[in-house]
Amino acid sequence: MNSAVGVFSNHVDAEGAVKELQQAGCDMKKLSVISKDYHTEENVVGYYNTGDRMATWGKFGLFWGLMWGLLFGSAFFVIPGLGPVIIGGPVVAWIIGALETSVVTGGLSALGAALVGIGIPKDSVIRYETALKSDKFLILLHGTTTEVEQAKGILLRTKAEEAYMHQNISASPLRLAS
Repeated sequence: MNSAVGVFSNHVDAEGAVKELQQAGCDMKKLSVISKDYHTEENVVGYYNTGDRMATWGKFGLFWGLMWGLLFGSAFFVIPGLGPVIIGGPVVAWIIGALETSVVTGGLSALGAALVGIGIPKDSVIRYETALKSDKFLILLHGTTTEVEQAKGILLRTKAEEAYMHQNISASPLRLAS
């Protein structure tokens, strides 16, 4: 599986990238957004399920509200080593698959095992988990080489601090932009 991954320093830039990917016709069923949960004393933070959609409120409630409307699949996990993590997109199913099949080994979190399972190298997974620990946002799009190359171009234009492309299982990441 081919993947493009962008690391964003804030939710505004991540939201802009998602909107641009959507406007470019990227398949939203192949897009995932991942970030740590944010708790503040000033705002109520909560999650609830409304039919087939998850809803949230709090510091980034509007951001996640938009994401839940665009992405397919949503979850809130407390992952040891990362803490509370909010995820939208197909990565949810990959994490559940890793948990159900007990694939979480080798010092990887459930998220790490899911990413390795789709062909992202372990050293890159460690980089992405470190970014999450630093309160960054990850955008991941998987698909054909053409889809991933298109996403790579969009990530380059939308303020990704870092962007990588992983091709197939032998994925060697290419640093795209800062």
